[in-house]
Amino acid sequence: MSVGWIRHDFFLLHETGRGHPEQPGRLDDVAAGLDAPDLAGRLEPISFGPADRRDVELVHEPAYVELVRLACEKGFSFVGSEDTRICAESYDVALLAAGGVIAACDAAMEGRLRRAFCAVRPPGHHAERDRALGFCLFNHVAIAAEHLRRRRGLERIAIVDLDAHHGNGTQSIFYERDDVLYASIHEHPETLFPGTGWAEETGRGRGEGFTLNVPLRFGAGGPQYREVFDRLVLPRLEEFRPEFILVSAGFDASREESISHLALEPEDFGWMTADLVTLAERHAAGRLVSVLEGGYEPSSLRRSAAAHVAAL
Repeated sequence: MSVGWIRHDFFLLHETGRGHPEQPGRLDDVAAGLDAPDLAGRLEPISFGPADRRDVELVHEPAYVELVRLACEKGFSFVGSEDTRICAESYDVALLAAGGVIAACDAAMEGRLRRAFCAVRPPGHHAERDRALGFCLFNHVAIAAEHLRRRRGLERIAIVDLDAHHGNGTQSIFYERDDVLYASIHEHPETLFPGTGWAEETGRGRGEGFTLNVPLRFGAGGPQYREVFDRLVLPRLEEFRPEFILVSAGFDASREESISHLALEPEDFGWMTADLVTLAERHAAGRLVSVLEGGYEPSSLRRSAAAHVAAL
């Protein structure tokens, strides 16, 4: 079965400046990984356009969306913090990235495919309802989840975050909700940005129990991920019975990355993805869309993305 594929050269126009980890060339690295012989011909491009601003504002405050637009238009070099670099095209690039993820979800809902990988930038999982953070402007997985709830009528969406950094933005957006389960495995908040994602953060009000944080200590690798996947993540997903799975596919927990202190190998992203695919087949008619988040070391990014997409 073909896997849907979201990519566009326009994503390369989001310029972050010399020395910034989140560079346009990351998408070339991903594409090189997906050019592997066992993947050739198995990726099906999906047509897409920019997200409607109304879809973005289902998740983000309208005033914040306008702030991002104006900051780009007026030539600001960053928004929120100096890590969140922007250029004149960044607002339009972020809208297109969100539109790509929505299009992949719609394709799965309409039965044109069951799974897709969205090679988009800038990443999104740190973006909160009214604040840019990290390298993120708009929270693509959160926008897609809300689209699936409001536009497609699904009742239970799961978001699984594999990035080394906790997705504080995704968590905060759904923290008081019981229709979106957010599960994140990440480096412990004591040693890595953004300092959130403690195990005690489990949701609030109706959302109590619908946030699952699994922080791992310095140097954790495949065996530690296997243990928490089997003991915590998969059982909670089975209990929730999601109708659609979204994956924040960050590859920066790799042993080769300097931006975190974890020790995954490319094949670890393969088995985690395969486990999620099996669960999607059981509960979600196979529907799973993954979205690129982190991953900055070229060789590791190529191999990890290839293992992930091969498992899709």
